[in-house]
Amino acid sequence: MADIRAIPGLGKLWELTKGDERICVAVVDGIVDNGHPAFRGAALTHLPGVGSQDSFGGVKAAHGTHVASVIFGQSEGPVPGVAPGCRGLSVPAFSDRRRRTSQLEIARGIELAVEAGAHIVNVSGGQLSPEGRAQDPLGRAVQHCTDNNVLVVAAVGNNGCFCNQVPAALDPVLAVGALDDDGQPLAMSNWGPAYRGHGILAPGENIIVAVPGGQVIKRSGTSLAAPIVTGVAALLLSLQVQQGLQPDPSSIGALLVETASPCEVEDPGAGDGTGPCERFLSGTLNIGRAMTAVTESLETVGQSSSACGCGGHLSFEPDATAAPMPTAGSAAARGVWRSAAPASDVSPGGVEPSTDPGSPGPGSSSPVYALGALGFDFGSDARRDTFKQLMAPVEIDGTVVPANPFDSRQMVDHLTVHPSEARSLIWTLNMELTPIYAIEAEGPYAAAVYELLTRLLAGEVAGSDAPGYVERVAIPGRVTGRTAKLHSGQLVPVIDCQQLRGLYGWEVNKLVSAAVAAARDAAGSAADIVVAANLREFLTKVYYDLRNLGVTSADRALNFAATNAFQAAHTFATALAEGRVLDTIAVEKSPFCRLDSDCWDVRLRFFDPENDRRARRVFRFTIDVSDVMPVTLGDVRTWTEAA
Repeated sequence: MADIRAIPGLGKLWELTKGDERICVAVVDGIVDNGHPAFRGAALTHLPGVGSQDSFGGVKAAHGTHVASVIFGQSEGPVPGVAPGCRGLSVPAFSDRRRRTSQLEIARGIELAVEAGAHIVNVSGGQLSPEGRAQDPLGRAVQHCTDNNVLVVAAVGNNGCFCNQVPAALDPVLAVGALDDDGQPLAMSNWGPAYRGHGILAPGENIIVAVPGGQVIKRSGTSLAAPIVTGVAALLLSLQVQQGLQPDPSSIGALLVETASPCEVEDPGAGDGTGPCERFLSGTLNIGRAMTAVTESLETVGQSSSACGCGGHLSFEPDATAAPMPTAGSAAARGVWRSAAPASDVSPGGVEPSTDPGSPGPGSSSPVYALGALGFDFGSDARRDTFKQLMAPVEIDGTVVPANPFDSRQMVDHLTVHPSEARSLIWTLNMELTPIYAIEAEGPYAAAVYELLTRLLAGEVAGSDAPGYVERVAIPGRVTGRTAKLHSGQLVPVIDCQQLRGLYGWEVNKLVSAAVAAARDAAGSAADIVVAANLREFLTKVYYDLRNLGVTSADRALNFAATNAFQAAHTFATALAEGRVLDTIAVEKSPFCRLDSDCWDVRLRFFDPENDRRARRVFRFTIDVSDVMPVTLGDVRTWTEAA
């Protein structure tokens, strides 16, 4: 399948459309060389990512360029793509400056793509997971796509094993494996029960792709089968919008699975991964059937329009042929397959592009409002040693020893005396122990921002029973499009924190004291210990239920609601004193909003665990997240609901 123009049914689909710029497709991969002749005339835009500063000479940049060319390569260029008329976004989540990519970076790339208006997100890579489960950030990102009707298409991986790779193994994702030139599953293409209900195979051997620098080459693997399916989905969405309908990516993804040509052999196998049909997932891509289903639905709409004199009709001769399927006498039926490697024998490692083993190796100002813990990093041995030489020695058990720059308490003492040196550190915002952002400050308030960061760090290292103990911080800012390289080699996006407003520390002990006093005033005989315990449980649940990157509008609203709830927790004191505990936290687009604003309703629902017949207490915040610093509209509203 060296030329994608030979894919059955694609020529017929091209007669109807080669894509519409109103359909946006994101490629979360290595950086794309959009100066390649294949992309001349393509509507392809770069978004910020950890690979944004990479050169085009690396393996992952080559991988990203390969994948993008399969979708966006222009018809008259050296690499024809499947959907050359669609708008493209390159989100460089894989970087040649790092050996591996984390699920966190894939999640970040997916969320950026959704916020930029993508209808489809292609991920030609992943991480092996024995149980097929993703880490929280990636799971939330995929759920965010589902909530916003964005289709995620992901490669199943090239390990040639009966195993699970995420995100492809996640239920909402359209998983894609590869076919060889004979229409059989490619030997390296993964398979397993996790993909059976939402996975298909597509051509993936000897695909002509673009190489950074202007060259072309043939490559194989699930990385190239996935963008073929992505391109077909984009063309079907283009048909919808060209007929005046709203694009429906989720239904198109489901349709591609439903119309796939099933495996047809006499003995399909016992479902243990060894049968000949196991490797076909739900079947093979059948463009003709999918096109027929979409155009028939469009014809129904057109006929309804004609009845009212509006006109409109689509007519074409569908090509219902499919890729070759195994027959009773084929190699597939005889069970000539590579032995399944159990998932437990596979080391998960990090997220990797689904590369061919024969290959030569494997909106920049978006607002952010994120929660986490503060940290700092040196970036290099030289900078660490500079701080070590500048910091005063310390006395431990009567012995004077050199300073330890990794000791947060010693660093706070040093920065308190020498505040200007705070700029020389790489300040980080961490989700648990994982840095998710580097924090920088520019402009007239920069010195004050660094001074406040130092004070917040001092609060974090204080004892948990200290009055000024800081458990979490809230950081507002904007993504700069740059990355910072930490001492470990990890690359993290840089956010610019331009102002003090909204830079906030959760001082738990002060809050609990104020809330206990408020509850005592409101409830009279409220038990202080009960209120304090319930409030601490409430704050813990708020933070751990809401862990996210703070990029999407909904997540920024949630994070601000958490901080706002923290600041106004005395509002909940009566509910807590009555024995209620937090049940659910929900966010939805607000039906009421100011002009040119982005408003969300966040609802916190409390219940009585000792009496399930007691009415629920609901608190609602309405939050406008159109600016870097979100703002609450009106007062916190509260009411009761039937149990």
